[in-house]
Amino acid sequence: MKKIFLLLVLIFALFMSCSKLDITKGTPKCVDTKIEAFNNATVCRDAKVDEYTFQGGTVYVFDQGTCGADMTSAVIDSDCNALGNLGGFTGNMTINGENFSNATYVKTVWNK
Repeated sequence: MKKIFLLLVLIFALFMSCSKLDITKGTPKCVDTKIEAFNNATVCRDAKVDEYTFQGGTVYVFDQGTCGADMTSAVIDSDCNALGNLGGFTGNMTINGENFSNATYVKTVWNK
């Protein structure tokens, strides 16, 4: 009986460790893949990915959170093309020659 209980606990633990990330449905597959890699790479507990409308298209901002100083947030389009980085030491706010303050926030598609 004890062995069966231990086996069940082990199986439950395996299923719990393989949980899928809670990414908003409808997010492009390549963005899903980038979010999975971002989740594994970032150490901040408040990391997130936000969706914006910018320059006539949908873009995603990978915000690393507040656990480090001068970190940048990568900006990609819905085809996972890198557009640039926001923030950092210089406080950059320009993507493709336009100030990112012109972007319209849509939603948060994932947070840690």
